[in-house]
Amino acid sequence: MTESFPSSPYSPPKPQGSPHHAPPSDGDSHLEIDSDQTSSYQEEFASDTTSLSSMITSYRYENGRRYHAYKEGAYWGPNDEEQNEQLEIAHHMFTMLLDNKLFLAPTGDHIRRALDIGTGTGIWAIDFAEDYPFAEVIGTDLSPIQPGFVPPNLRFEIDDATETWVYPENHFDLVHVRSMYGAVADWPAFYQNALKTLQPGGWIDQLEMSIQFRSDDNTVTDDHVLAVWSRLFIAIGEKIGKTFQIAERAKGYMEEAGFQNVTERRFKLPIGPWSKDKKLKKLGMWNLVHCESGIEGWAMALLTRVMGWTYDEVQALLADMRKGLRDPSIHAYFYVSAFEMTTAEMPRRGHSVQDLVWGVIVSLSVARSLFFLAIGITG
Repeated sequence: MTESFPSSPYSPPKPQGSPHHAPPSDGDSHLEIDSDQTSSYQEEFASDTTSLSSMITSYRYENGRRYHAYKEGAYWGPNDEEQNEQLEIAHHMFTMLLDNKLFLAPTGDHIRRALDIGTGTGIWAIDFAEDYPFAEVIGTDLSPIQPGFVPPNLRFEIDDATETWVYPENHFDLVHVRSMYGAVADWPAFYQNALKTLQPGGWIDQLEMSIQFRSDDNTVTDDHVLAVWSRLFIAIGEKIGKTFQIAERAKGYMEEAGFQNVTERRFKLPIGPWSKDKKLKKLGMWNLVHCESGIEGWAMALLTRVMGWTYDEVQALLADMRKGLRDPSIHAYFYVSAFEMTTAEMPRRGHSVQDLVWGVIVSLSVARSLFFLAIGITG
């Protein structure tokens, strides 16, 4: 039997206006000097900075949720406090799943530069920067929702990782990606960007959860709300051209992009404390909270914008989902797939003068920050 869902035509974001081009100038003409350059430039710069900041933080509010303003509509997840709390829960859960590790790639301890794509609240990047204080760490996202007080070796940038990356080639030792399901249209191009920016011997480490709810004892039947949810969002991914099945497809995309030695590890993550295994029982409790706190944010924009559902129709589905998630007779889980892939097979380059200079700069920056922090504490 073919299953149908209420739907409406998908409306992509409106194209931006054409850029303004300055008329050609005479290359032999003298450049006039502005006698009031300092004050006028500072005023103009301050105005431009304020306008840019306002544009990035002019969030979209819809159905009681808040969404990013930069590249509006490019990503469907909210960036409000409710969803940010869910991201913090997910970080704790995934770290516990990996036995208190932030990543699994065998990079060794000599990481000089790391990039966290889709950093969200920045919690992974913050933890990583604290563990690797002499590494330069960058976290990127569409939303400026990260805290201001962070380790001195970490900075956050507003960026769209689905476009061409601006970082130099052969630059990073580690690129970290997590929970980017439904966010990328061209995964091979995404991985090619990562491949270019990684040093020879560098690693990309990615963690993705499957949206396919499963059970080993057939308690998740085909007509159960958890199964209906899975099919619905797989269909949405196909409709918008951004797959929600990246956990199942990533390895093939990585190999297509040119990565070698792609390793995939799959973990079963229960929903609820039904597992006899102590670790999985605890993880199941965390995952139940993770799912309950996340489902409205996962569903609202996609079902209303893409499928044409009303707010009340979405809430009815969410009510059934909460019942299904909490039902102790349902032994549901989903897979979490961890991928590690490397540019190895190519010799790792030696430390260049640029690398050595950068190491000195980072070390001095950390020492300076610690010095002033100590002064503030003792003063």
